Amino acid sequence: MDDNAIFVARAQVLADLEARGLGSPASVTALEEACSERRWWLSQWPPGAEFVAGLVAQDVQDALADQFGRGAREGLWPVCTACDGGPAHALHIEPDLGGPEPTWVCEESGAVVAPLGGLGPA
Repeated sequence: MDDNAIFVARAQVLADLEARGLGSPASVTALEEACSERRWWLSQWPPGAEFVAGLVAQDVQDALADQFGRGAREGLWPVCTACDGGPAHALHIEPDLGGPEPTWVCEESGAVVAPLGGLGPA
């Protein structure tokens, strides 16, 4: 199996974690676990390579929310910085299946914020 899709996914998600100051051991562990699980998934369905990066991002997002709670900074990763005012809220990956070309979108306004791997600092 070609792990290139997993390596690309890992690099993109790690870049976004780092951009938002969440390159902590807990978040990197969540990323490694997501990559491991998606590697198995990809071995079962090789045509799914174009979906892997977005799915890994969603897996990490869910793991951080489960671990820290959605009210915590880490649990809202990545927090939307495109909206002014209002309560803190997260971005989500579109399309829902993770690809192709996964993009971070504001869950409140629907505005496209950045491609996966392209988040800026908060």
